[in-house]
Amino acid sequence: MQGDGDGPGESRGEQIQAAAREAAKRRLLAEAEAERIPAEEITRAIPDRRWRRGQR
Repeated sequence: MQGDGDGPGESRGEQIQAAAREAAKRRLLAEAEAERIPAEEITRAIPDRRWRRGQR
């Protein structure tokens, strides 16, 4: 069963779902980018070696 020529074997519902997934992906990426802390603002991490006490 062919659709209206937009894609081989893709129904209208599948096209809508794909568009919704792409929009959600873009939204998540934009949100993550907005919350990202630039590397210049991050101080150097100091190693926490307390977890090694139990491994001796």
